[in-house]
Amino acid sequence: MWREAAGEAFPGAGFRTPAQVTALAEAERRLGCGLPAELRQLFLESDGIIGRTAVDTVWPLETVVERNLLFRSDTSFAQLYMPFDALLFFGDNGGGDHFAFVRTPERPDVFVWEHEDDSRRWVARDLADYLGRSLAGGGDDWYR
Repeated sequence: MWREAAGEAFPGAGFRTPAQVTALAEAERRLGCGLPAELRQLFLESDGIIGRTAVDTVWPLETVVERNLLFRSDTSFAQLYMPFDALLFFGDNGGGDHFAFVRTPERPDVFVWEHEDDSRRWVARDLADYLGRSLAGGGDDWYR
């Protein structure tokens, strides 16, 4: 399903070997929360999606874990930005802006965190909408 959705939006989308169920369980343990069901299913089909200009439209599972743990624990980030605890980052635009699901309250919408001004705003109604918008033409700043 997710490979087809990504391929429809961008036939050149790249896919990785699917993540293992054990890797997903370990990722959720390390993060201290479950992954959104849609994202979990995507990882079972491909461990991330590579979009236009070789941007990780959806990061590999290990990157999701590492970046979220970093953003939640780095003391310099805590001094510069609002807390990231309510977000679950899963991809970026290649230029510093990151895409995330909202964990609290849990919802299917995707938001962008713009690193220049620490803003967080809605960009897609769910993962399928995000893939359609981000992989279609319009460049890496499609959400602006």
